[in-house]
Amino acid sequence: MFAWKPVLNQSGPTEFVFRVFTTVPEFQALLFLLFLLLYLMILCGNTAIIGVVCTHSSLRTPMYFFLSNLSLLEICYTTVVVPLMLSNILGAQKPIPLAGCGAQMFFFVTLGSTDCFLLAVMAYDRYVAICHPLHYTVLMTHKLCVQMVAGALGLALLLSLQLTALIFTLRFCGRRREINHFLCDVPPVLRLACADIRVHQAVLYVVGVLVLTVPFLLICVSYVFITSAILRIRGAEGRRRAFSTCSSHLSVVLLQYGCCALVYLRPQSSSSEGEDRHIALVYTFVTPLLNPLIYTLRNKDVKGALKKVLSTKGTSEAL
Repeated sequence: MFAWKPVLNQSGPTEFVFRVFTTVPEFQALLFLLFLLLYLMILCGNTAIIGVVCTHSSLRTPMYFFLSNLSLLEICYTTVVVPLMLSNILGAQKPIPLAGCGAQMFFFVTLGSTDCFLLAVMAYDRYVAICHPLHYTVLMTHKLCVQMVAGALGLALLLSLQLTALIFTLRFCGRRREINHFLCDVPPVLRLACADIRVHQAVLYVVGVLVLTVPFLLICVSYVFITSAILRIRGAEGRRRAFSTCSSHLSVVLLQYGCCALVYLRPQSSSSEGEDRHIALVYTFVTPLLNPLIYTLRNKDVKGALKKVLSTKGTSEAL
């Protein structure tokens, strides 16, 4: 197990800076407003999901319990990144201390890993609901649901702590180094090291396999059984509803795992820093924004609950 040993070499950097998106003031203001709008939409959309699930007894099922936890993760995930990113878009480059960079990396990797594990848990929930409907309430108890969410978070914390600690035992050159990214992600920080990083890259690859490949394979196996069970359903309406429920989850899975795999599982020799930054924008903004949209637009229960909330609020304001 790796111990946390921050770099104390006086020749190493005491802080990092992020590379700016653009130096043109007009474009800076435009990007600031765009990212701020996306961030507010993410907060509002995911908060609405949490609020609806918590206030409607009809949605207090394992599926919506996991969905509300996913929304909470998305809020925390983007909040770790976006406020600091917004503060660096306008004006001069603002430095981030070495410890602050390590803290952001730790929370970013932890929340992102938990997100991936939770998507696998949600696939298992759909597998039990569709393949074993008569035993669903017996198998998917509230205690088990809480344990699975806690297990996902615990495993993510363990992997993130080890990875972050290992990376920040490295020596970085210069007093101030520029990260070609908008956050302290693992690949761009590794590129700034003044040492052999082959072991660190190997550890990153192993963590990437554990966080991305293994859960994705479990999701694929679950969906093989789910598809087989759906095709055996006689009624066309029943098959349509089952496919509709699963397609929402599958859309999120493909977007999340696909983008993350391009950054963390692709060989470093075949990737560029600019590409990684652009791909990171997708899983920082697009995925957290699409999650509530996909689940609300394709889910009648959530749409019905939201309509009730809006109609109740409209009635109370009219009175």
